[in-house]
Amino acid sequence: MATIVLADDGVPFDGTSPDTGPLGGAEAAVVGLVAALATRGHRVRAYTRCAAPVTVRGVDWHPLGDGLPPTADLYIANRSHHLIAALPGARRQMFWIHNPANYLLKPRYLWPLWRVKPAIVFSGAYHASTYPAWGPAGARLVIPYGIPEVFRAYKTERTPPAPVAIFTSNPLRGLDGLLDLWAERIHPVLPQARFLVHSGLGTYRGGADRHRAAIEAVLAKAQSLAEKGVICRDPLPRADLIPVLKSARLMLYSGDVGETFCLAVGEAQALGLPAVVRPIGSLPERVRDGETGFVAPDDDAMAARALALLSDDDLWSRHHRAALALQGNWGWDHAAAMVESLLEPV
Repeated sequence: MATIVLADDGVPFDGTSPDTGPLGGAEAAVVGLVAALATRGHRVRAYTRCAAPVTVRGVDWHPLGDGLPPTADLYIANRSHHLIAALPGARRQMFWIHNPANYLLKPRYLWPLWRVKPAIVFSGAYHASTYPAWGPAGARLVIPYGIPEVFRAYKTERTPPAPVAIFTSNPLRGLDGLLDLWAERIHPVLPQARFLVHSGLGTYRGGADRHRAAIEAVLAKAQSLAEKGVICRDPLPRADLIPVLKSARLMLYSGDVGETFCLAVGEAQALGLPAVVRPIGSLPERVRDGETGFVAPDDDAMAARALALLSDDDLWSRHHRAALALQGNWGWDHAAAMVESLLEPV
């Protein structure tokens, strides 16, 4: 058994957060990984901006302000530059990042990375490609996010549902353009279809306040398109989102260069929900083009592929079955096993 310490100084969250409200992808990833490491027999402590100590699924969560312990077998610094060297007594060091790595080229990151040379963990091939070969690192590991077990466990085939497309991510990640696509190219051809938008500021627990005006503008645009079949809803905790995803017919998502995994599409695919996405960022790694949905090169192709999946029951069923079979096979236990490799002697 190893002692593993993780530190994060982003938005407030702890192991109870996935059950009490919507949660961003990076925060959900932290909860998933530390719980899996605890299940594998390690003593795990997570330090975040949580309000008070709590133990959840074998993980001891502590307010970051209480201070880190002096030693650990593995120390995981999550995202922040000033956390990289915060536990010098650790036997092994890991720096986990969740955005394109170009920001690591700033002096405030380069200096501690050069000094500590932690293993840097990326979530996919696209993500790893954003960090240049000359960048300091002790090792470079690609460890994809795990799909939570509640999404992976569902393997029952469904009959084709009503023509409802769904969007469940940050409104600034392409929703504006998707609304135009829907209103101008999809709804006029299939007026009975609906576009369900579960999105808002709640997911980011105050971390997106600087983007509030832009987010509210996109959501206002969505609300103005009710006559075009657009339905706006608040973001949901993951457990409450599952039945909504299962009743939808299509995940419609264009993507963003800042997205290095896209847990929203990964979870939807694991539940057997076909997706139509653009070849942006990590999305070609999430959707198997022509098997579990489509990676569309432009708006024309995106509209055509979405209309096909919304209206062709045989096509939908083939992609649905393939998504159930292929897209939920990597969980947090698999990711935790790869993290464990850092505990092995060099």
